[in-house]
Amino acid sequence: MTTAKPDNRQARIRNLNDGFRRDPSKGKVHITDGAISAIYKTGLDLVLKQIAEHQSFDDGNDPYKEHDFGSLQLGSERLWWKIDYYAPDLQHGSEDPADPSSTTRVMTIMTPEDY
Repeated sequence: MTTAKPDNRQARIRNLNDGFRRDPSKGKVHITDGAISAIYKTGLDLVLKQIAEHQSFDDGNDPYKEHDFGSLQLGSERLWWKIDYYAPDLQHGSEDPADPSSTTRVMTIMTPEDY
């Protein structure tokens, strides 16, 4: 486990990502074709609830301390979720993911095979 304290920019990005995970209306959610069948079996509400409650962040899955990636288990299905940062027009990456006025957060829910 890393003991380095995240800087203010990292903390802002992490807080924005945590807020988005708890309220997906603060960005966009994309579900890959591979994940649709797993979600269909259990329901999207359960998947979003598990993502919102996810707390298993460590150096392996969160090296930048931004809380932008995680995984969950749905019965026999494993799903991953990843938050990416886009400019508001969704045509290119955000220049500053710490600035919510210049960033649209997009969460992709996928199977490991989709990645």
